[in-house]
Amino acid sequence: MSLHTRAREALGSAVVREQDLAGGCIADVRRLTLADGRDVVAKVGQGLALEGFMLSYLAEHSRLPVPEVFFSAEDLLLMDYLPTSGSLSDASQEDAADHLAALRGVTGPAFGFARTTVIGGLKQPNDQAPSWLEFFREQRLMYMTEAAVHMKKLPPEVALRIAKLAERLDRWIDESAKPTLIHGDMWTGNVLVNGDRIAGFVDPAIYYADPEIELAFSTLFGTFSEAFFKRYAEHHPLRPGFEERKDLYNLYPLLVHVRLFGAHYVGDVEIILRRFGV
Repeated sequence: MSLHTRAREALGSAVVREQDLAGGCIADVRRLTLADGRDVVAKVGQGLALEGFMLSYLAEHSRLPVPEVFFSAEDLLLMDYLPTSGSLSDASQEDAADHLAALRGVTGPAFGFARTTVIGGLKQPNDQAPSWLEFFREQRLMYMTEAAVHMKKLPPEVALRIAKLAERLDRWIDESAKPTLIHGDMWTGNVLVNGDRIAGFVDPAIYYADPEIELAFSTLFGTFSEAFFKRYAEHHPLRPGFEERKDLYNLYPLLVHVRLFGAHYVGDVEIILRRFGV
């Protein structure tokens, strides 16, 4: 069945125009204009039912702006089209800070999530645990390290250095945070801007975490800068030691990138390992 036929059946209106959109890393992304005047986004690929679930979970359990999901299946996701204009300015970063600070109010009984999720199309295990340190060590850092070695994307000797660092994480990471819902993939391409406001956050990789890991991720590729962190700190001051911990937390998204894109990111992993003496 064609995309236009499936969209018509799901949305109750025929497609009169189709336009390719940027941003489809693991799926084709298209803007569909319907006969009734609505614009929707169609993602065509695999594993999209889980993405639809995660967006709907954020919409149901938080006030984080995300596109409304109209239909989801393994190979098709239909959702609201969010108009965008411009790029992240100081004003829109402050708006983002308000949204992510508000997300701190959504807490859970344990770190992790009730089901496995994905990040960048890769499996993200979430077996729930009472200890943030243990969860991060086993289900983020070591899981992604072992998967990267298995795929022959990460040299075994680098994995051994990561394992040594993992044994020492209690020097820097404490257990003071409550399990907090996070978006989980906070890089620039997943933050949609409309003028001085955030139109929405897309492509989530949700679970309950120490929210510092989300803040750390936002620094890895320069998504947010001083304007964001200054505003965020007005809601929730950063705990002492964050500047050091963020490098530890960013090993996880870097290992994701090692698996997805290969050797270029191994060097970035090694820079952090040397910084922590392993």
